[in-house]
Amino acid sequence: MFYYLIALLVIALDQLTKWMIVKKMEYGESIEIIENLLYITSHRNRGAAWGILQGQMWFFYIITIAVIIGLVYYIQKMAKQSRLLGVALGLMLGGAIGNFIDRIARQEVVDFVHTYIFSYSFPVFNVADASLSIGVGLLVIHMLLEEKNAKEKDNG
Repeated sequence: MFYYLIALLVIALDQLTKWMIVKKMEYGESIEIIENLLYITSHRNRGAAWGILQGQMWFFYIITIAVIIGLVYYIQKMAKQSRLLGVALGLMLGGAIGNFIDRIARQEVVDFVHTYIFSYSFPVFNVADASLSIGVGLLVIHMLLEEKNAKEKDNG
């Protein structure tokens, strides 16, 4: 249940921040937070990460539903074995659902976090995207730890 609460928190924060951007900012408007580093920029994306596959909504619907089903399955089956895995899956579930809500309701995803890394304009993203990325990072860490533990068990 705890991992579903993480997902719900991500969804709520994601949708609240997107609603604020849509209601309070004009499309394309940008607010400087930290000069040359962080901006809040009202942006829309009809594709996937970095704007790829623009306008392929049915593809995203099908893939997202499959991902959500898979994440729920793994939370039910595997999260009891590892808190790290459960948190990773909960973050990924919340992120997937957050962007899915946008695709269903708006036919596009609202993005607004705009960063510059050494003068490179990183693609604009949102809370759901960040949650997905952090969840995948934690999943990789979990897998590396599992591999290390398996090697130690074999050698021990």
